[in-house]
Amino acid sequence: MHALIRKSAGAVAYVRANSQFIHISTTSTAPSIKQTGLYGYHHLKTAKGFQRFVDDAIDRSEELVKYIAGMPSSPQIIRAMDEISDTVCSVIDSAELCRHTHPDREFVDEASKASLRVNEFLHYLNTNHCIYKAVIKAEKDSNSLTHEAQRAARFLRMDLEKGGIHLCSEKLDRANELSIDIIQLCREYNENIIADPGHVDIFPASKIPKKLHHLVSPIYRNLPGASKGSWGSRDSVKEKGFRLVTESSTLQGFLQCAPDAGVRKEAYIQGNSVPHANLEVLDKLIATRHEFAQLMGYKSYAEFALHSTMAASPDVVMSFLLEMSKVVRPKADQEFEAIQDFKKKSSGDPSGELEPWDEAYFTWLMKSAAYKLDSSVIGSYFPLRQCIEGLKVLVESLFGVTFHGVPLALGESWHPDVMKIVLHHPTEANLGYLYLDLKSRKGKHPICAHFAIRGGRRVSETEYQLPVVALVCNFSGSSLAPVRLNHSEVETLFHEFGHALHSLLSRTEYQHFSGTRVVLDFAETPSNLFESYAWDYRVLKTFAKHYSTGDIIPKELVESLVGAKKMFAATELQRQIFYALVDQTLFGEQPATGRDTIAIVADLKREHTSWTHVDGTHWHTRFSHLTNYGAGYYSYLYAKCFATTTWQRMCHENPLSLDTGLALRTKFLQHGGAKDPADILNDLVGSGIVRSCNGGIIPDITSLCKEMKLLKC
Repeated sequence: MHALIRKSAGAVAYVRANSQFIHISTTSTAPSIKQTGLYGYHHLKTAKGFQRFVDDAIDRSEELVKYIAGMPSSPQIIRAMDEISDTVCSVIDSAELCRHTHPDREFVDEASKASLRVNEFLHYLNTNHCIYKAVIKAEKDSNSLTHEAQRAARFLRMDLEKGGIHLCSEKLDRANELSIDIIQLCREYNENIIADPGHVDIFPASKIPKKLHHLVSPIYRNLPGASKGSWGSRDSVKEKGFRLVTESSTLQGFLQCAPDAGVRKEAYIQGNSVPHANLEVLDKLIATRHEFAQLMGYKSYAEFALHSTMAASPDVVMSFLLEMSKVVRPKADQEFEAIQDFKKKSSGDPSGELEPWDEAYFTWLMKSAAYKLDSSVIGSYFPLRQCIEGLKVLVESLFGVTFHGVPLALGESWHPDVMKIVLHHPTEANLGYLYLDLKSRKGKHPICAHFAIRGGRRVSETEYQLPVVALVCNFSGSSLAPVRLNHSEVETLFHEFGHALHSLLSRTEYQHFSGTRVVLDFAETPSNLFESYAWDYRVLKTFAKHYSTGDIIPKELVESLVGAKKMFAATELQRQIFYALVDQTLFGEQPATGRDTIAIVADLKREHTSWTHVDGTHWHTRFSHLTNYGAGYYSYLYAKCFATTTWQRMCHENPLSLDTGLALRTKFLQHGGAKDPADILNDLVGSGIVRSCNGGIIPDITSLCKEMKLLKC
């Protein structure tokens, strides 16, 4: 549903119609020794509580719809609409977090049912003409609304129209059917990724060095023996081998360190050829989204998805991507040639061609040789506990807030590994709550993500509903083997924490704009900005300490990490441009006859990267961003440009100063989606961070080009 959901949130309440502020009775998130339910919601003491959670959300929303149908004042309409959004989001967000993280299958199943029920109810809300008329009334009566309320009215009206409320009843019914189909196809696509990660059986065991044994499982096969047993039958000899499950992160780690080229090839092909079922699912998703977009009056799903973003159209996005592709190509080609030369020299085969399964292995060898990197040494400075301390240092230094654990109430948590953190300001009191669920475990979705359980919003003249979010990662370790992160994982942790800070520090009137509820191509900017903190020695030395000696990470090691990062930066940027081009093309205009997605991906790879496509592979069938960022993956590149400019102009000189934090909070993070993103960026760093392009907005790429020393910049 577009009109009432902008990424997530929640809280149950009642209306007092004769007040400008609708009084909300919310559940306190203050520490309590009393029993509660999951995430502090009393309904969720048991899995079946999701049913009641949905029932109450629907009942409350229907009461609010009746209230809105009575055409109260414009401010009351907007506030009631926001309460509906808040109420419904509380269910959807809780269900999504539960589906991805809860170890109890009953909870996962009930959460899935709840999510589907609420999404069906959202289609009813999206087709309610009383709501539509009230929103139009509020938008026209703009003189009585604050600037944020005016923006909310405009976005609510546009988003209702995105749901098809302006269509005739026959087309609207079809649009609703297609919307439900899209949700189910996206879910099926992502479930297939988990259910079918693929695997490779490798014999003999000697092909796998000991340092990779933690990524594989031992297996055995029978070989005919040479002697006969006492009963005249032939004995069997057991040969040991290893099974590699080719889940994405495991595969990447394996390819980086596996010395046998044949084994790398086998693992690469298998890992990039699953799940096969998603070829059909993706075809259906593309067709369904395309039909939906055409019902809405658009030429393609990409045009439908982008018309309310900063970019405004697929033409603007494609012009940006093609410009980036052209700029990065010369340096990416140079990097490819350097890797190929290294392979030829190290293998002693001057005719040896560089293959896609070689990239991770030889680039790691080159980085290690140039900078003497040792993954075990690097990890020794990043125990998970110290990395959490780094997040604490960050918020205390930048924003002057404390960051400490609070007790979890009985029933509030979903696993013993979960921690609860409160952000507390000395003069503003508590700012919000953060759950940390960072360790991998069986049955947990292998993702790193930020979930907004409840959005912030003004509920009365004196009361503000505090945001509650969860930061979920999948770092390997156990109580017997404490988690130590590689630097890439540290960067991931800071990335997701950037999202969390956006939610926790925003102070919007309406939850509709809280935190990450922003236009698609602005959402990744805070997360990309906070990645930079994970690379700065001035930041790392405050928390990166050796797990046994307590020694601070050496500056030389950090410099080596930064140097290694820059070695193949153009290749990585080129890869991201390629991903974005795949996303745009698959959801762009469709021919009358169907298209072969494998052929599309192969052609784009040949045209826009320095690498070849491997026949028989279909990497894109487990690229989950095609579901949750359909036609929007380019937003990561937008964010990379915005974040690089912001870092260089605002943060680089003194990244941990209170002045830097004050500017980031008051000019950027606190506004969520309540202000135009171009205005936020210009106010934060001054002019030159964005530029106009054919009716849309694209990032200025100058800062990124300078940082990466790209040609023609």
